[in-house]
Amino acid sequence: QVELVESGGGLVQPGGSLRLSCAASGSIFSINAWGWYRQAPGKARELVASITSSGSTYYVDSVKGRFTISRDNAKNTVYLQMNSLKPEDTAVYFCNVPVGRRVGLGWGQGTQVTVSS
Repeated sequence: QVELVESGGGLVQPGGSLRLSCAASGSIFSINAWGWYRQAPGKARELVASITSSGSTYYVDSVKGRFTISRDNAKNTVYLQMNSLKPEDTAVYFCNVPVGRRVGLGWGQGTQVTVSS
């Protein structure tokens, strides 16, 4: 069973940047797609970005042009580079394996991102 540990969150001013990391306890080479999700207070968890083993990416409209997802199979790590952050990006961010509308692994603890002046 692959376990996930997210890190890299913090408090940042609007317009700032953060790079999130998701470390998997096992090999991610055989896992086709990875996704970053976020959950803001009082809102449902949403998929914000995903990447396949071939490098195809998906971004929700609200983060297009600002966020970049990447993966390093050798390090069993998935990244989310977040630029031009906005207060509405404030949420707990998680990584997981998107399987249709569900996910394929247990959730990690997530990493808190707070965008505020």
